[in-house]
Amino acid sequence: MNNSLHNLKLEAKELKSQNLPRFYDHFAPELAHSRELFFDHPLIQRCREDAIPLLNDAYGHGIEHSKTVAVEAGALILAETAAWDITFSRHLVILTQIAGLLHDTCRLEQEHARQGAELSRTILQDYPLSAQDKDMIAAAIANHEAFTRYEPAADPAADLMNSALYDGDKFRWGPDNFVTTLWEICDYEDWPLTQVVERFPQGLEFIQSITETFRTQTGKIYGPEFISCGLHIGHHLYRRMKKLCT
Repeated sequence: MNNSLHNLKLEAKELKSQNLPRFYDHFAPELAHSRELFFDHPLIQRCREDAIPLLNDAYGHGIEHSKTVAVEAGALILAETAAWDITFSRHLVILTQIAGLLHDTCRLEQEHARQGAELSRTILQDYPLSAQDKDMIAAAIANHEAFTRYEPAADPAADLMNSALYDGDKFRWGPDNFVTTLWEICDYEDWPLTQVVERFPQGLEFIQSITETFRTQTGKIYGPEFISCGLHIGHHLYRRMKKLCT
């Protein structure tokens, strides 16, 4: 990455620190609980070890992306199931976090969501999970892609899991797009600044289009703010890039 892009990346990080979505304050206990399960639960520890070799950082969808999706999707489950049985809710968090870790294992393949769902069945074959648990994980992975037809699951728990994984993944279309994903793509593709500028308006428009697609009740409230915060950073970077190109 050249010096100009490196400095812009630092600016993006600073802007993110000044403009965090309210989700992180409003659901701090749920995030802390989800994070604790992610790092302490033996099934999640095992899944992390199985997932790491299959995740590709080239397009910002590596282990850090999957970890963040898993933790925040788990927090969404806790937020949405506050009135549910705590034991079942906690189990659903574990399943959702496993789906979060595995959702992009086939990211560079065609129909990556469907391919990832099938791969999850192979990875989880010997895990101490029920057939229903594995079906729910596979279904959540299969349904996490944006702008595809989604039929809500008949089972409320399965439907919530699908929606929480989708929303946790699409939260990454906010600030993360401009703090992590953009720069990893630039590094991988070795794009010059002029090419980044040329592609930027279309990218901003594409990100804006995700705003109305969040699925959980919590996601519908807080997801658009993630996108707004990201676009604030994106428009700032675009103005700076255009100046550097003149």
